[in-house]
Amino acid sequence: MKFPVLHINQFLKNKPLDSLYVNSFAHHIQINKHLISKPHSHNFYLCVIFTKGTGTHEIDFDTYSIEPGKVFFLKPGQTHFWKFSSQPEGYIFFHSQEFYELKYLDHQLSSFPFYYSNQNPPLLQLPSEKTNKLTGVFKELFTEYCENNVLREAKITGLINYIYIELTRTYTADSTIEKLSSSNYSKILEHLEKLINEYFYTEKLPKFYANELNITTKHLNRVVRKTINKTTSDLISERITLEAKRLIVHSDDNLAGIAHTLEFSAYAYFSKFFKSHTGKTPTEFRKLYAH
Repeated sequence: MKFPVLHINQFLKNKPLDSLYVNSFAHHIQINKHLISKPHSHNFYLCVIFTKGTGTHEIDFDTYSIEPGKVFFLKPGQTHFWKFSSQPEGYIFFHSQEFYELKYLDHQLSSFPFYYSNQNPPLLQLPSEKTNKLTGVFKELFTEYCENNVLREAKITGLINYIYIELTRTYTADSTIEKLSSSNYSKILEHLEKLINEYFYTEKLPKFYANELNITTKHLNRVVRKTINKTTSDLISERITLEAKRLIVHSDDNLAGIAHTLEFSAYAYFSKFFKSHTGKTPTEFRKLYAH
């Protein structure tokens, strides 16, 4: 693979608080140019708020505009890349899963909708009043991170939790966000997405995942349909397609080799599958991203 997976310790030189990084965004891109100048993924959770600047943010081959008031969320494993048309400003923080969940034993990151499901958009546009309010909290978080005051870590985790709660309230106020009707269904969907991530190379049929979850294929489809209005097969195909895109664009492997990596029995079958889900052949898709 060409694109690197960045680890949180690459950003944490001489920082006393383990598994957490906070910075102003302008300073972040200045000091980490060598790490973030090309498409990459992370092993941590990331949140950034923009107060100035314009450009685009590509996340797993979907492109979003950057503008003041935009907040972006990234989960481990997602590939992304920034492209700015004017100087950006704002704040960024990221942390490991353990950093948050060891502080809040009864609360998981997956309970926040922007981290919960791959089906939920990885961004939020804040109204100006909310942008000003939360920018102040991000700034306070950055100040606390840079200083070494008593109970520093406790205040930092409290501020991060406050930010996530406020962002969740705005995120779920948007009627386009799917509101999950059953916490049990949401847990099944979360577990299903984790299983698909783990097994999609070899297991491409819903029956395997239903068996792993100890439920019937029919019930699993009901859960997926009820929560996100898709089928189990849709989710499996989407994950295979995303990995195919990543491999086509970011690896030097030939297309037949990629088909083999994804365990398709023949390239022709892979090409047909890819075109049916993207509208383009693997060759056409690779040309789109050729430099």
